[in-house]
Amino acid sequence: MLWTATLAAGEPPSCARAAPGPSPRLSQSSEGQHDPAAGAYPRSVDQDNLLGEFLHARRELVHPEEVGLPVGQRRRVAGLRREEVASLAGISTEYYVRLEQGRDRHPSEQVVDAIADALRLDVESKRHAFELARDRSRQRKFAGARAEKVPAGVQMLLSTMNVPAFVLNRYRDVLAVNDLATAMEPSLVVGSNRLVSLFTDPEARAYHPDLDANTASVVAQLRADIGTDDRDPRYQALVGELSLRSEQFRRLWARHDVRLGGSDSAIVEHPEWGEIRLRREKLAMVGTDLVLVIYHADPGSRSADVIAQQWLAIRTGAGEDG
Repeated sequence: MLWTATLAAGEPPSCARAAPGPSPRLSQSSEGQHDPAAGAYPRSVDQDNLLGEFLHARRELVHPEEVGLPVGQRRRVAGLRREEVASLAGISTEYYVRLEQGRDRHPSEQVVDAIADALRLDVESKRHAFELARDRSRQRKFAGARAEKVPAGVQMLLSTMNVPAFVLNRYRDVLAVNDLATAMEPSLVVGSNRLVSLFTDPEARAYHPDLDANTASVVAQLRADIGTDDRDPRYQALVGELSLRSEQFRRLWARHDVRLGGSDSAIVEHPEWGEIRLRREKLAMVGTDLVLVIYHADPGSRSADVIAQQWLAIRTGAGEDG
């Protein structure tokens, strides 16, 4: 779903905060380092064998019985063996091994399609496999993310919205946020990173009782958004930082799941508001790498009443301050 800001430019009112310049960067002190206690550093971050990494990870997730193979008592590998994938795809084991090891990185579309079927990939994962199999030597080198300045009209819009809302870039840095969103969740402030907060900050995690059920989707959406831009240094730093600090992120990242973002639901457990159930919409801003995230409740629900009351309290307080 695409959305374009067309409001007139101007300074954002006090109810919406925006980053004054480029988005904050995570500390890169851990970039490229390996902590044995934290587990293996993600191989796809510092190597160029994205297709092989993807195939290896997805092969380990397929149980033999899912594809009609007998389950032996002496299986030493998780998921399918390489020769089993090759047989299911109708290609030689030697060729499949070359693909996983990165000695052959550009199989034909027919081969990719056959392997995708053998690995039981869904539509989004299959599309991702095709992207990884493209000849990357013909693709332009990473030239940096697009402009990340939040348009003044969007900042103004945030301040007038009667629901929690904020703006993220492709790395999940918070670039602008309205007061209602920060009141709902204190970790939602300009300069924070949603992934770092949700995977490493116990206080932020406490606001999301359903977080563990949604983290797989969060990680899969990050991988889908980054696509083949693995040369992006900011992306490398982010994945490296999260992998070293969060076992949960490291485990989910290793799955190589891919999922496009969209509408979903969320539960927020607020110490004063109680439990509120919300819908979450993510609206892409045309011509940027920015996304406007909006939380809203079902009309007539207790959650909707709570949000309305808090918005009124914020507006009343702003009027008194003025």
